[in-house]
Amino acid sequence: MNTSRSRTPAEPSTPTRRRNPLDLLMNSGLGKLLRGVGVAPRRESGESLLDLADALLSLRGRASGPALASAFFDLYEASDLDARQDFLGKVHDLHPADAKAIDKAIARWNDKRDEASALALNAATESPSARLINQLNLAPQGTQRLIGMREDLLAVPRSAATPGLSALDRELENAFTAWFNAGFLELRRIGWDSPASLLERIIRYEAVHEIHGWDDLRRRVEPTDRRCYGFFHPQMRDDPLIFVEVALTEQLPGAIHKIIAEERETIDPREANCAIFYSISNCQKGLKGIPFGNHLIKRVVGLLKEELPHLDTFATLSPVPGFAKWLNKERGADAKVPGAKDLRELAARYLVTAKGRGNQPADPVARFHLGNGARLEAVHANADLSPNGQKQSHGVMVNYLYDLADIEANLFALTELGTVATSKTVQALVDESDGNKNKKGNGKKPGKAKDAVPA
Repeated sequence: MNTSRSRTPAEPSTPTRRRNPLDLLMNSGLGKLLRGVGVAPRRESGESLLDLADALLSLRGRASGPALASAFFDLYEASDLDARQDFLGKVHDLHPADAKAIDKAIARWNDKRDEASALALNAATESPSARLINQLNLAPQGTQRLIGMREDLLAVPRSAATPGLSALDRELENAFTAWFNAGFLELRRIGWDSPASLLERIIRYEAVHEIHGWDDLRRRVEPTDRRCYGFFHPQMRDDPLIFVEVALTEQLPGAIHKIIAEERETIDPREANCAIFYSISNCQKGLKGIPFGNHLIKRVVGLLKEELPHLDTFATLSPVPGFAKWLNKERGADAKVPGAKDLRELAARYLVTAKGRGNQPADPVARFHLGNGARLEAVHANADLSPNGQKQSHGVMVNYLYDLADIEANLFALTELGTVATSKTVQALVDESDGNKNKKGNGKKPGKAKDAVPA
């Protein structure tokens, strides 16, 4: 007989207490397993995360791995940022390499030098942090959740970074480099008929030229002379890793507002001569440092050549994000912004001669495209009238040209000699800029720039 009774509306309701993920874990069958092997996570979330990490590294039953990894992430994601970053800062140091196992494996290798001893040495030297990452990847959506974990790690201020935190970051980056190899990725065209959830992400992730709502997005992906392509990972089917927006044009463009204008004339793709990559956006902060862009551009070039074999020019219309900051150092923060002609000359000199680490271009966008073997083709003033464009480059934008026949030679010149491949037009701008600088500096007749690249 059912002796329960329904609560009447007059009875006060008791607020539902949200249970801690750790309570749910320890009251489950997995909790019984953990207690059985002597693991009892502590109440503080940061400490209990460390205890669960210990369990993941020590439990030998593979069947329990995915469940424990899932429980770990449930607790990790329910913890506040301070607790998550506290865990990330400690976990690598608490699981150092096993020196005795390594010494034993080295001795075995020195004694036998066979395949088995080589495998044993490799297993002994594997970082516990690397094993933990592989274990956590067993959880449902484990790959995506690990990306979120690295995003938390990258958010730690530099002043608070520790050797252990840096080591864990290297382990995550190494894992992601292997898992997100371009050969594993799917290239897909993103159109107006793509799922709404994906299109919402494109609006949110656009990092170069802000998309102002659905109508703006539609103008970028629906017309026949516009394209959008993205790389996707099998574990993240509807969340792009990176995407590129492409405009099919009759000539090399010199201003972004002509490409993304609300009112413009659509052209027949068969009449286009150029494919212009005008925006490339990385979507996952946790995948910083993982190279996707160069593979994406080359794959898209291949697709477009198959679809539209008459296209003869593949180029970008790119921002110059470091130019305004460099110019402030050159001329002083209070100096008047130069006119269009001087801006073009100065920007050309900045892109060709300003170098950073490894004698590579100081500008990050230049470093990316030139590092892919592109050529600096043209420099344009008044090309980006947006507030951000004015702030970072005083409106200057440039074209990088991808000539497949010259990519390897351009790349060799950059990496081995530190020289930037330029068109004759750009080199003339550099020479003019250096000549003007010499005139102002010492009154002598201008000579050829030291770092000039042969036209």
